Amino acid sequence: MALKYRIYINQKVVLITETTPAQPEMYEQLDQQSFDLKTLYNKIIGNNPKLYYYILCDDAKAFLKKVMKSVTLIEAAGGLVKNSKKDYLFIFRNGKWDLPKGKLEKGEKPKEGAVREVEEECGIAIDKCGDKIVNTYHVYTIKGEVVLKKTHWYKMKYKGKGKLKPQIEEGITDVRWMGKKDITLVAGNTFPSIMDVLLKRDLLANIPVPLSE
Repeated sequence: MALKYRIYINQKVVLITETTPAQPEMYEQLDQQSFDLKTLYNKIIGNNPKLYYYILCDDAKAFLKKVMKSVTLIEAAGGLVKNSKKDYLFIFRNGKWDLPKGKLEKGEKPKEGAVREVEEECGIAIDKCGDKIVNTYHVYTIKGEVVLKKTHWYKMKYKGKGKLKPQIEEGITDVRWMGKKDITLVAGNTFPSIMDVLLKRDLLANIPVPLSE
């Protein structure tokens, strides 16, 4: 199976792929030989109207590793938590629906960090942290430096009935359990990387997702 990875810059997508996208006319193709993430970041946040870009390469995983080595890499982890009613846990932060997540501490393993962040941001104790769902990637700047954040996402379970408590100091104003029928509310106001997580868990049925190949 051909591999592909998405890197997000704001609402724009850079697809690293081993096969030509199904709708190539929607994309601007980038040259893998001259590709530079810092240069592309400045181009994309400027006035370039394109939303989608792609890099065609023989080994997408190897190319992604090369990109990660070219800039400062920040690792984070989070979880998609399901309770006994089969509802899912979401947070509301900085005006958007999100999933609980945060940066890994020094020496911390991704799965451990994912559980810690969920518990800190939502005020509950996770009963089980399961398999990884997906890794997501997005680019932003810190003090003018372009950085790439890799976030590890895990399936989690919560069996209790404790009261949710948003971590206000982290900008979280609401924590809420949502059923599958409520996912449209999230999809209408969230980040592209969160949509990737929901897609992997088949939670976006009947919700149109642009170029979700």
